[in-house]
Amino acid sequence: MNRRYFLKTSGIAIASFGLIGFAPRFFREFVNAQALSGNRSKNKILVAIFMRGAVDGLNVVIPYAESEYYDKRPTIAIPKPGKENGAIDLDGYFGLHPSLEPLEKLWKNKQLAIIHSVGSPDNTRSHFDAQDYMESATPGIKSTRDGWLNRILQVDKKQNASLFRAVSMTSQVPRSMMGTAPIVAMTNLSDFAIRAGAYTPNVQKGFEELYQQISQNDALTETGKETFEAINFLKKANPAQFKPENGAVYPANYLGRALQQIAQLIKANVGLEIAFTDTPGMNWDTHANQGGSSGQLANSLRIFASALNAFVTDLGKRMEDVVILTMSEFGRTVRQNGSGGTDHGHGNVMFVIGGSSVKGGKIYADWKGLKTSELFEGRDLAVTTDFRDVFAEIAYKHLGVKNLDRVFPNYQVKQSRWRGFLAS
Repeated sequence: MNRRYFLKTSGIAIASFGLIGFAPRFFREFVNAQALSGNRSKNKILVAIFMRGAVDGLNVVIPYAESEYYDKRPTIAIPKPGKENGAIDLDGYFGLHPSLEPLEKLWKNKQLAIIHSVGSPDNTRSHFDAQDYMESATPGIKSTRDGWLNRILQVDKKQNASLFRAVSMTSQVPRSMMGTAPIVAMTNLSDFAIRAGAYTPNVQKGFEELYQQISQNDALTETGKETFEAINFLKKANPAQFKPENGAVYPANYLGRALQQIAQLIKANVGLEIAFTDTPGMNWDTHANQGGSSGQLANSLRIFASALNAFVTDLGKRMEDVVILTMSEFGRTVRQNGSGGTDHGHGNVMFVIGGSSVKGGKIYADWKGLKTSELFEGRDLAVTTDFRDVFAEIAYKHLGVKNLDRVFPNYQVKQSRWRGFLAS
């Protein structure tokens, strides 16, 4: 929807207009939620960032202690720590790409945990299918209607939940947030769009008809204007006047702007629990001219790290209630190709960033190594951690969701498989 729709903080009941019967079920649920107040209790918040395009995890978190890494990547390997443009040492075995230097302090402060050799049990190398499987959390099954983040909202229902309980800073609803639970999708706090998912197409018509009926009825004109033009709990965020705290400087790109506005919502205490964004403008699909310590991938990682660092710096102590999860649909081949790039692979890396609940400063992996005999199909990093185990640990320990069977259908969730990167 392109039109702006706003709801008042005074506990508006659209049913009083006598028009609620014409609105779709999503709209009734959305507007009947209790208006927010400054006394809303603190929520635990998940910020999910999807790096669409399949980032090369082996050049993000580098196993520099393995000779096979350098043998298989003669021109794109990142030099060892201590060498010119070398990796940032993490634990004597793994290192960060030098463009991720802003994240080093998070590692040292134990705010950053890294899960390596993680991914999907499905072996597809299709971007479309792999993203669908990860966002639905049902690998190999294309018929799943809901996304895993929306199922969390469905399972963990809350009376009078915030209108902004789940927000996607994207132009369209991402696959992971599609479903029956209401979510808000927007690219700008000053001009947001309300969407209900792929299989509620009548929601736009409901909003348009309701808006027109209210604005065209003389008796309700002023009330309608006040209702749809005022949203005080968003005004508290002061989108046009917002100034980051603690000296944080967000990069002037899509991810930087998205994370800055998520920070605004968190600070405005509007009841946010799940936020989502992705990384347009950053090329992770590096089939050619990938580069090593500099070049195409390095440039994208520099922007990525700058945005994450600004967000964490800006929130300061508020990070105690926040966990950031980064993901990408699959990794890339261990061996570089003839074009100085890497092709679609299998195992990859995830970042988990937060406050004291994150047991950071550690690589979590059942690491098999890069010898050809240990690779998936003789070419890719093996997946030894199912991505659903990472999602489940965050849902259970951070968001407090106990009924995980409904969040992860067709998968037997076992805490014994969790990596333990979050405190219980």
